[in-house]
Amino acid sequence: MFKVQDPDSGDDGRVECFTKDNSPFTLKTTTNGFYSLVTDDDLDRERYSVYNITVTCNDAGLPSLSSSISLSLQVSDVNDNAPVFEKSSYEASVVENNTPGISIFRLLAKDADWNQNARVSYMLEESSVNGVPVSSYVSVNAESGVINSVRSFDYEQLKSFHFRVKAQDGGSPPLGSNVSVVIAIQDQNDNAPQILYPLQTSSSLVAEMVPRSADVGYLVTKVVAVDVDSGQNAWLSYKLQKNTERALFEVGAQNGEIRTIRQINDKDAVKQKLSVVVEDNGQPPRSATVNVNVIVADSFPEVLSEFSDLTHDKEYNDNLTFYLVLALAVVSFLFIVSIIAIFSVKCYRWRRERMCYKSNGHLPVIPYYPPLYADAGGTGTLQHVYNYEVCRTTDSRKSDLKHMRPCSQSIISLNTTGTLTLPHAQREKLISEDSDDQYMCIYE
Repeated sequence: MFKVQDPDSGDDGRVECFTKDNSPFTLKTTTNGFYSLVTDDDLDRERYSVYNITVTCNDAGLPSLSSSISLSLQVSDVNDNAPVFEKSSYEASVVENNTPGISIFRLLAKDADWNQNARVSYMLEESSVNGVPVSSYVSVNAESGVINSVRSFDYEQLKSFHFRVKAQDGGSPPLGSNVSVVIAIQDQNDNAPQILYPLQTSSSLVAEMVPRSADVGYLVTKVVAVDVDSGQNAWLSYKLQKNTERALFEVGAQNGEIRTIRQINDKDAVKQKLSVVVEDNGQPPRSATVNVNVIVADSFPEVLSEFSDLTHDKEYNDNLTFYLVLALAVVSFLFIVSIIAIFSVKCYRWRRERMCYKSNGHLPVIPYYPPLYADAGGTGTLQHVYNYEVCRTTDSRKSDLKHMRPCSQSIISLNTTGTLTLPHAQREKLISEDSDDQYMCIYE
């Protein structure tokens, strides 16, 4: 607001004020010579941050007199603009087998606001690549917007992936926008060609048979190979490295077909071994080698006779392996049986010693094994020979010889000479009851 005064009277003192430029402002008259400058349209700081306004006042006298004043108006900022990326989408590439942490590219967003409202920060939006969070593949610098790799990429496993980056300003409330980013993985020649045919196995021998009457250009076989790389890294070429007979076979440089280049004669060997090299077109090139066995014969019996020496070594190795396993099994079985036998003998001896350890007063029992005894009654020798185990204490005054059988008991007399005698009646009874060995002990 401002006030205008003119000391003249009448029309000479009547004042009229106005602005000269086309600004979004206008003047309103109030009482007592006061004027107010008000906005006539919306202000946009991003278009005009400063307005220089000139107000001129004229009186109604003749001649008219005037005066003017200049006003400088600064427009303050509000956070009414979101960050805007330079591109609607971004595409970048990175070579596979890269070092983790390298910078891939930089994206940039600008905010038309001022100061804090224009401060932009970057962040990854949550998403996944093949079921794995995108944050495990790339990261973005919050201040600079530089995209960095987190891991080393493999073209054969991942050709490309996409994600979204969000740019957000520092206003309150903050405003933001996002952009789509696609990262393409560039291939390197890191894979050698793989041979699909003929198969190379150690357990079997594959051979191609060519009749001796084959014409020139006869198709023997075809080497099939692939390269998992892409572009020129997957372009394959074939060449014959060595063969048994020179100038007999050739291989197509592009298709891998092995053909005869002349007629087969009687001097050519029956068994032919070719070595074919498959090479890609990468830098540096990688290669693989395959051996092709060729039999020059007109019948299968001839083929079998030629290959009998090759299969002999395999059969010999199989038989040797079988015999070694069998010998190991036999040795192990004998060892276990020996351990069981030794353990059984030990247990048996321990039980026999326990049977003879009986004494009064906790005196040790000394086992005594007498010799074979004959009949002392004068009636002849016993019909059977008996073995008796005798146990005696050291201070025995009388001794009884008893059978260990629970159902019967026989007594043998011991005379003063130390000779054991058995009555004839009881001797016959013993013979009729049991013909096995009897085990007896003499107790104190």
